[in-house]
Amino acid sequence: MIGAVAGDAASDAFLSSPDAFSAQLEAVLDPAHRLATVMLRDRAAAEDAVQEAALKAWRKHGQLRGGAEGFRGWFLSIVANECRMARRTRWWHVVRFADPPEQPAPVDQLAVTSSDLRDAVLRLDPGDRAALFCFFYLDLPMEEVARVLGVSASAARSRVYRAARRLKPELDPSEVEG
Repeated sequence: MIGAVAGDAASDAFLSSPDAFSAQLEAVLDPAHRLATVMLRDRAAAEDAVQEAALKAWRKHGQLRGGAEGFRGWFLSIVANECRMARRTRWWHVVRFADPPEQPAPVDQLAVTSSDLRDAVLRLDPGDRAALFCFFYLDLPMEEVARVLGVSASAARSRVYRAARRLKPELDPSEVEG
């Protein structure tokens, strides 16, 4: 009982200290920006989403459960929600091309390169990209991936598995009939 009260006091101290909050926030800003960039595919929009998420996190830091240990997953879930909201806006649906789309390479010249992988990942649904990014790039445990995506751990596991399976046909040159 006393340990639980002491743990609550430590959690309250973390929540009420602007310096502790800032330190935690600075530690997750880079992964948050990378997550937002993967989801939105636009650096400026990603910066806006992370900034808005940081502001919301500060306003709602009293709702954080788990103290400093739960901060990373909690903040990344706010970033993911901000990215989803940004994609829902009307102006997000306007297509912007800097260059005309590239013509596909002939089938006999196919080889898997890092740019092929990047292109295949970018063709995935934003939720699938976020799942793969959180699990493989950020190396988050499946429970934190689930929290970021706002789904159960089994749903997150399925989403990661299915997204990875969707990449395979696009990347495997042996499956392309010539």
